[in-house]
Amino acid sequence: MKQRTIFLTLAGTLGFIIVLAWVARPGVPKDEPVVEGTSISAGTLEAKESAYDFGTISMKAGKVSHVFSVKNVGADPVTIAKMYTSCMCTTALLKVGEKQIGPYGMPGHGAIPRIDQLINPGEEATVEVVFDPAAHGPAGVGKIQRVVTLEQNGAKPVEFNFSALVTP
Repeated sequence: MKQRTIFLTLAGTLGFIIVLAWVARPGVPKDEPVVEGTSISAGTLEAKESAYDFGTISMKAGKVSHVFSVKNVGADPVTIAKMYTSCMCTTALLKVGEKQIGPYGMPGHGAIPRIDQLINPGEEATVEVVFDPAAHGPAGVGKIQRVVTLEQNGAKPVEFNFSALVTP
């Protein structure tokens, strides 16, 4: 009986430490409200729009998409190293000129290879974000917020946020 009590105490303590470490992960963004109409700049890549709200969408109606734009406003070329999403219900496709790269999804749900796509000064690219409201089934009903991240060499990543209210 004494050994069982010690084991349960140690297991509970270990579980508590794991939960604390997960909640306090450095560098992981907390759920913050999405603000529409704001522009962001990271390095020399500038997004005309960093957030989009799909409003109320139905799982039955199927996938929805939105296109974000990014431009190299600097004097030097920028390399987009990787692109990925914050959830497996979202994919993203990078378009530079006539070239299409992707779609890419969430790390851990398939390979996220390096893109290493050069964006020249003054050049624009688009990121088409596709969200599948049915991907999580009935558990996915309610307010959602997702992020698509473009990693660029030597600078802060560019993030595109979107939100929706998912109904059955």
